[in-house]
Amino acid sequence: MPKARPKELLDLEDLALHEGATVLLRRKLGQMAAGEWLEVRGDSAEFAEALAAWCRKEGHRCDLAQGVAHTYRIEASAAIPATSTSRTEICESAEPSWGLAPRGARIEAGGPKFGFTLREKRDVWARELNAIYKQAVAGQWSAARDIPWNELPKLAPEVETSVAQIMTFLTENEFAALYVPARFIARIHPHYREVVEVLAMQVADEARHAEAFTRRAEAGETGLGITAMSGQLSLKTLVEEPDFTTATFLLCVMGEGTFLTLLKFIGEYAPDPTTSALALLAHRDEARHVAFGMEHLRYVFEREPERRASMAAAVERRSRMLASISGLSPYVHDALTIMAGGGVEPKQIRAGASRVAQLHREMDRARRERLQSLGFASEAATQMSVYHTKNFM
Repeated sequence: MPKARPKELLDLEDLALHEGATVLLRRKLGQMAAGEWLEVRGDSAEFAEALAAWCRKEGHRCDLAQGVAHTYRIEASAAIPATSTSRTEICESAEPSWGLAPRGARIEAGGPKFGFTLREKRDVWARELNAIYKQAVAGQWSAARDIPWNELPKLAPEVETSVAQIMTFLTENEFAALYVPARFIARIHPHYREVVEVLAMQVADEARHAEAFTRRAEAGETGLGITAMSGQLSLKTLVEEPDFTTATFLLCVMGEGTFLTLLKFIGEYAPDPTTSALALLAHRDEARHVAFGMEHLRYVFEREPERRASMAAAVERRSRMLASISGLSPYVHDALTIMAGGGVEPKQIRAGASRVAQLHREMDRARRERLQSLGFASEAATQMSVYHTKNFM
């Protein structure tokens, strides 16, 4: 029998172990160092047997206290080894054995290793993640609540059909913009939770856009338009890009950046307030997605400036893969022309065509400007803008 005086005393009264006494035992023993003794008293039925079995399972030594009825002495065992992580310090590399533990938690040793393939900070991180996420949370809107569906007028059939075609085109592109981040979320170690949170909000945004664009296409009773083979080929190369940074560059910087100009154009020339409001709300969301892409690429290029060359090569490679596509889908081009002109009279088509040509010039200007802000030389930015898919995304 040990002679050391117990450091702590715990009277469980008639509280049985199966009624929660183990909570109090663990609390007391957790405050003690290995080798220290806890004196425990209990009056519940079969207390001795239950306590002995629990101590064996937990790895504590248990002895009867001599001369004191219903009282036992428990020697605290060594604490289970655990890894401490910092809540505020972002590690350059995250361990697979940290699993799904939130940053800042203590992680017991011996747990399973998770197969997160993106567990290096340099591969996923960006500045301003908290600000982007907070803006995304504050900016959530509802297709049912925040779009003025009751203000949708009955449009001329050719105009309504054009709007439905544009909405169909937007929807298929929003699906691509949903699937790209969704593919990578499960690969990113949760130590970099801010990245996961921002991407999750992107997925939610794109799902809402797809819902709203589809609803607008169907609201005019002309039904959805045509999905062009050229658009599908373009989006397939984007969805299948295996590298996170390259996919983020192609989607957020090049594709969604171009869509900012397109959505602004639709908001300006939409034939009704419903379509205009929808385009401008989606534009607000897409601006955040572009901001994340820009901040991620800035972070990467500051550490690996040579990766600018690989991004330029990715744009050129995608252009070669889409060499069979001569330009924007005629379905989308014609729909934009009719919508922007307001109809199919010759003078309306002339006005619409002029506006669509100006749209292409503005898309090119904005792409070159974004690329130069990321450190690409003017000549390289110009060539990359030319190489960008004619189907916008």
